[in-house]
Amino acid sequence: MIALPPGLSPTQTEATTVAVQLLATATSALLLTAVLLLWRRSITGAAGVLAAQGVAVALLSVAAGEGSDTGTYAVAALLLLVKGVLIPALVLRTARSMPTGPEAPSSINPTTGVLLAALLTTLAFLVAGPVVAGSGRATATAIPVGLAVVLIGFLDVATRRHLLAQVVGFVMVDNGIGATAVLASGGLPVVIELGVLFDALLVVLILLVLAGRIRTTVGTVDLAQLDELRD
Repeated sequence: MIALPPGLSPTQTEATTVAVQLLATATSALLLTAVLLLWRRSITGAAGVLAAQGVAVALLSVAAGEGSDTGTYAVAALLLLVKGVLIPALVLRTARSMPTGPEAPSSINPTTGVLLAALLTTLAFLVAGPVVAGSGRATATAIPVGLAVVLIGFLDVATRRHLLAQVVGFVMVDNGIGATAVLASGGLPVVIELGVLFDALLVVLILLVLAGRIRTTVGTVDLAQLDELRD
């Protein structure tokens, strides 16, 4: 729970309370969608969850900056557009263009994945404890959530055998890194936010084009089958 600073006027207290509630909602949604992305086996279903996570990242940007200026809302709107709409739509379109079946295989079953996500979340809270204790920012208490999303994203990338599923995992890692940076700094400068955002979009576009070319050339994007081709 985030404590409100003392000595605030009633108006400031109300605004800060709203920001705290928005921050709690956004971080909860961020972590929940990360677990769901690890649990889901359908690429089309994962694209919908990824869109929800993009919305959570946009809300987190507003909550961390407390909506203090126009730049905060502009960055949040771009995050919503790119991570909440554009990237999930591109993943969904690519998935529908590939007759790869409803399931994206993984080397672990859903139950094991959820248990590992719980362990990684616990690890994130333990590791980030000193950082939270040493920070004077109210948003710092939610840093472990961002770190947990990064770890869960890496787990998703490491255990998936479908190239598009690994793209989804990469986006999750990027969302977690962005969330951690915003929570630690209380809001990044607009120029940095825009640079990181469009870099992530460019990487996703390259990966999706690469996935399409591999599907056209080899006939599959299942990494296990691609290993067999190498042998």
